[in-house]
Amino acid sequence: MKLLCVLLLVCLGGCSASRSRDWSHHGAPMFADLTVREMKAVRSYLHAIPEMQLTDASSMTLKKNSILLMELHLPRKHEALRALDRGQAKPPREARVIIQFGNQDKPNITEYIVSPLPSPKSHIIKTFKGGKHTNFDSRPMTIAEYHHLTKFVKKITTKVDKFLFEATGGYSFMNCTDRCLTYSDVAPRGDGPFDRKSWLILQKFEDGFYIHPIGFELMVNHQDLDPQKWTVEKVWYNSMYFDSVEELLEKYESGDLEVAKLPDPDNGDLYSTYIPRGTLYPPTNINGPKLVEPQGHRYHIDQNFVEYAGWSFSYGVRSTAGAQIFDLRFNGERIAYEISLQEAIAFYAGDTPAGMQTKYIDAGWAMGTSTFELAPGVDCPEIATYVDLYNYFDTDKPVHYKNALCIFEMTMAIPLRRHYDTDFKEGYKFYGGLDNTVLVLRTTSTVYNYDYIWDFLFYQNGVMEVKVSATGYIHSTFFTPNGLHYGNKVYHYVLGNLHTHLIHYKVDLDIAGRENTFETLDLKFVNVTKPWSPNHNVVQSRLHRTEHKTERSAAYRFGRKFPRYVSFMNPNEKNKWGHQKSYRIQFNSHAHSVLPRGWREENGISWSRYPLAVTRHKDSERTSSSIYTQNNPWDPVVCFEDYIRNNEDIINQDLVAWVTVGFLHVPHAEDIPNTATPGNAVGFFLRPFNFFDEDPSMASRSAILIRPGADGKAKVHRWTPVITGSCVAHKPFFYNGTHAGV
Repeated sequence: MKLLCVLLLVCLGGCSASRSRDWSHHGAPMFADLTVREMKAVRSYLHAIPEMQLTDASSMTLKKNSILLMELHLPRKHEALRALDRGQAKPPREARVIIQFGNQDKPNITEYIVSPLPSPKSHIIKTFKGGKHTNFDSRPMTIAEYHHLTKFVKKITTKVDKFLFEATGGYSFMNCTDRCLTYSDVAPRGDGPFDRKSWLILQKFEDGFYIHPIGFELMVNHQDLDPQKWTVEKVWYNSMYFDSVEELLEKYESGDLEVAKLPDPDNGDLYSTYIPRGTLYPPTNINGPKLVEPQGHRYHIDQNFVEYAGWSFSYGVRSTAGAQIFDLRFNGERIAYEISLQEAIAFYAGDTPAGMQTKYIDAGWAMGTSTFELAPGVDCPEIATYVDLYNYFDTDKPVHYKNALCIFEMTMAIPLRRHYDTDFKEGYKFYGGLDNTVLVLRTTSTVYNYDYIWDFLFYQNGVMEVKVSATGYIHSTFFTPNGLHYGNKVYHYVLGNLHTHLIHYKVDLDIAGRENTFETLDLKFVNVTKPWSPNHNVVQSRLHRTEHKTERSAAYRFGRKFPRYVSFMNPNEKNKWGHQKSYRIQFNSHAHSVLPRGWREENGISWSRYPLAVTRHKDSERTSSSIYTQNNPWDPVVCFEDYIRNNEDIINQDLVAWVTVGFLHVPHAEDIPNTATPGNAVGFFLRPFNFFDEDPSMASRSAILIRPGADGKAKVHRWTPVITGSCVAHKPFFYNGTHAGV
């Protein structure tokens, strides 16, 4: 009878784990990006609606109705959980579509939810929390608008072509071949919600033109949908402001303009290029180390569903923001429903108008669509699995991004854990260790000058790491003596402008279920009498726990003392030792606020007030930012502060952690030609805190245990076969373990 009960329990445990895996796999397609077939079907469906009067996005007129963007519209959480937790039917797939209606008396931006996919039959207007409406001037820039802006700049600079030619040593917008000028535009575009005027930085069109400013900036008002009505409102050159190009030209021709002549072009100057220079290393041209998989992948991928060392999850890449992880489980138990990138900002300072105005809010540039091809052996190991992505932004057909996401296992070249147990007699009792290998899911975003590397790392012991590394070219302006208050000189005439990067993530945790509570742990000193020596005291640290009851209590502003531990626990589920099952968030960040609370553009990034805020889950609070915030941060349609304003109860609720990480970057000479990743990576860890009964990596086959044998030789215990060979190691594994004087 006892044997029957044991077998029944084993079956129930095994069947439950198997069922959990099957349901997770079954639900993964709910989170998959739109397919090419679905995108084309949505476009055909919408273009067939007569009253919309849709035309091609590729048309160069600005007075048009066209599809700006489409991406997956996520299902409601409770509907998705029916499929994930009960194996029920998946909700129909839907697309979120943004249409710009420019060909009407009152132009507007309207969002629609189109369903069901892949054969759409209906559409409804998507609304924002609080019934807010998008302002047409808050729309992102498009290829058509840039086309007209470039024509406008060429037309305007024709008037000062002689001056630019002299100042730059022969560069021009007109009839140029190898000495051409270009420009970069900065944002936000104006000073209020209904503005659309951009400061432009003129630059030499060289490799890395972002760090070739020529000292000429102009502000263009391009609000009107008729480019013939666009105007220049202000010009800046060499620390002087002019009301028009004509005024600058008049000063130049009269000899009253101080021309800052740039050094003559030097083809041997490799300043902004990637061409190696200096004393090359290593002294020989041998290649560096590479990753190998002696017996193939140890992870499994099926479409957007991934399994590895106890982990399983689904993934997607949202066009507006980027990478997302869904239904994250370890050994079948869900840890998080969603972990997703929400926004990335870089707020600058400077002495030139463009330097002062630049406050990049990257979802406004459709950051998730700039996931370009990854280079094997550099961006990801050659052994990685490479995945193609498809986006639909400012286009008439899906755009294919080859090898834009990679998944790979790598060694961290440090043990996950190890111990050498000495016998204190120049020998040892045992050595035990486990190689620290992790699975990595990686994408990148190249948002003009900057490159972000987005990583999700999965460790064997139930720890997950979310990390972003910054690289690429710095954003620079023309050097002025006063500019040294805002950065460093990095070239003859170039200032690297100081800026702060902030990255925002949504972390929808479901620790052993949806009913979770947020708790913080700190330490307090206590002075106690020694029981064994009543005349003496000892001062020691004591745990101080705080259970947060409301959203306001759990919103930690920058400047407020941050607790040592922040954890999310399930009050109703305990581990073997009686502790409530928990996971904690551990920060790796140097972030701080970028603007005073409520100061104009800060309203659009109210999430940046908090390194951590905890709210109750709502399907109406899907994201903390929007594609419209960049060009209208003053009155945003998505305002994160609204999520915590009602100060709801968060005890035993479905909770979402909103995490802000970042760092200050003061560019310096070593950022030329590019910012390097070491020291420029931030993020956070999700770490089990009494979630398991012991370290779950004890189930890893990669462990090694060594004990001395009676004959003095090491007895090596492995749970995987020994692999040797030219691609792995020239010598078989050897261990001695003793130590002695010499």
